[in-house]
Amino acid sequence: MAQERLGVLAIYLNNSRLEELAYFQRLSNEGKRLGVQVEVFTPSDVQGNAVRTLTFDSSRGRWLRKYTTLPPIIYDRCRYKAAANYHMLQAFRNRHAKLIYLSKPLANKWSMHQTLSQSSAIRPYLPATVRYSTIHELMRFLKKYKLIYVKPKNGTGGRGILRIEQISPDLYLLQGRNQYRSIIAPFKANEKQLAIKLHTLNLSPDYVVQQGIHLTLNDGRVHDYRLLIQKNGQGVWEVTGCAGRIGPHRSITSNLHGGGTAVTQERLLGYRFSSPEKIADIKDEMNDFAYKLADYLEVKFGKLCELGMDIAVDPNGSVWLLEVNPKPSREVFRRIGQHATYQKAVTRPLEYALWMLRQKKGAEERMD
Repeated sequence: MAQERLGVLAIYLNNSRLEELAYFQRLSNEGKRLGVQVEVFTPSDVQGNAVRTLTFDSSRGRWLRKYTTLPPIIYDRCRYKAAANYHMLQAFRNRHAKLIYLSKPLANKWSMHQTLSQSSAIRPYLPATVRYSTIHELMRFLKKYKLIYVKPKNGTGGRGILRIEQISPDLYLLQGRNQYRSIIAPFKANEKQLAIKLHTLNLSPDYVVQQGIHLTLNDGRVHDYRLLIQKNGQGVWEVTGCAGRIGPHRSITSNLHGGGTAVTQERLLGYRFSSPEKIADIKDEMNDFAYKLADYLEVKFGKLCELGMDIAVDPNGSVWLLEVNPKPSREVFRRIGQHATYQKAVTRPLEYALWMLRQKKGAEERMD
């Protein structure tokens, strides 16, 4: 039986290295087992309808270059870290609109907040969020909520995020990470000193200002949860898993790329809540919310394949959505030793791609 072909659309870092090559190798190995050949390429590898792909040869343990036609179905794993990347990928999609794509691009943080706020079912899970306008307006927002986060609307992986907390009537604590994810030294200041410091950070309307949720554990480290929901081999949403993340000391984010530690969902909930019933209720609410959010986003943006949801649980047990990512990592499950969940997380996009191809063939046969 001939292998199906799945194209993985990626992007080069520094013009030579692919960001997720280790994941693509695992995807290739799982694909071989399912009868799917995984072919990795970037928009710059395409010339007309020909493409220079990378395929992994497991017998030789290395990637091989090959010129071929474009695969019929595309799994987009490009992270839009720069406007130029976004425009390049949009141009590729527009030029090759007849290909099947497993998902559609989502909006930036500000546009996403506006879209999600339209839903009465989703709105209660959203921290208050505004677009940055002036330092004066930021200070008003800070005085209202006492704790805020300032985030680049297109940022990923914790880059460029600030945390500002009012710790007494005229004393504020500024912490954060720069664009390279490095931790910024904590800065305590009065209102005037804080305003001067913020002026030096060149904030712009490309940032959003968000109500902070109290995520600090007893040891001072912040935490949150990464929930992964994916389409299965029947084209139906299914929660694959949920794991906890704890940031390193002095960090305001829990991202694994920034030095965070992965723990099981159960264990992390147990740090804050002692009642098994309370923990079970929170887990159920996270899952119920994930299905609501996935369905709503498909209505708004079109077909999607998978979503990573960064979820906070406040000290009262209320669930909050911090961020949603259409190109999530699944590394957190491997880190906590949940190897079956990790394998499922790798396999599901392949199974969904096979299901999509069957739907296409079925539709073509009915037309004949």
